[in-house]
Amino acid sequence: MKNKKVVILGGGTGMSTLLKGLKLFPLDIVAVVSVSDDGRSTGRLREEFNTIAVGDIRQVITSLSETEPLIEKLMNYRFKTTSDLNGHTVGNLILTALANITGNMSDGIESLSKVFNLKGKVLPLTEDNVTLSAIMTDGTIVHGEHNITECNKVIKKVFYKEKSTTNPLVIEEIEKADLIILSMGSLYTSVMPNLINTDMKKAIAKSTAKIMYVCNMMTQPGETDNYTASDHIKAFNKYLGKRKVDVIIANDGFIPNDIIEKYKSAEQKDEVIFDKDKLKELGLHIIHNNYVDFSEGVLRHKVDKLALDIYAYLIK
Repeated sequence: MKNKKVVILGGGTGMSTLLKGLKLFPLDIVAVVSVSDDGRSTGRLREEFNTIAVGDIRQVITSLSETEPLIEKLMNYRFKTTSDLNGHTVGNLILTALANITGNMSDGIESLSKVFNLKGKVLPLTEDNVTLSAIMTDGTIVHGEHNITECNKVIKKVFYKEKSTTNPLVIEEIEKADLIILSMGSLYTSVMPNLINTDMKKAIAKSTAKIMYVCNMMTQPGETDNYTASDHIKAFNKYLGKRKVDVIIANDGFIPNDIIEKYKSAEQKDEVIFDKDKLKELGLHIIHNNYVDFSEGVLRHKVDKLALDIYAYLIK
């Protein structure tokens, strides 16, 4: 039987975590990565080489890799030196070099995918060097992803400063998808950037695939302060155009108070409340389970359990 095609939209740690679970199942995985990050090593490479952001792409590649753990350590190794290499990661440098050699990032990623034996396909959302911008509720306009999260104002809308088009390879995969997943992660700066361009909205509107959101367990300071699960859905529905989110996967497991307090004091994050009744009012198919994993001292989803529930939904 042919594997179901799953297209995941996102970027950063949330998407990488989700992919580690999904790659354990017989699925045709396509990871579409937003490319507007402008911090640290990625930001410096964007400025110097006029390229798209590579940091999230690097994380996604290592998550889908079937090679030795040493390769993941190599790709994520960050130089600590007094030279211009300081702060750069090996993987970011490799991806930038491959994009220059092959002529674009998509071909560069494909070359690296063969070397790393990826359990899936990785595509940049766009080949255009875009700047993520935001209009705040008070009318302030902020340019740059890191400036948006540090602005300490409520986001009304995100958009690209420059005109851009979605990668044609992404549009092709959306058209063939059996399920479109909006990954957990930073709502407005990692996931939502995938839904801004008109051509992407049109492709999703034409698709017969269900749209699923894997809900964050904690809020993101500067982006989703005080957001409940239903607030996340309402935000996505504003950007999806004719389509709406069909399915939500949310945590109903207990997060110990000491962990919540730790995140609140250290990172200004709060638990995302699973407001089931309001989710029902939105007409969603609701999947909920205990996904809490704090085994490594960091709050994460239990990726194998999460991926199993997604797989079960797909094949039912």
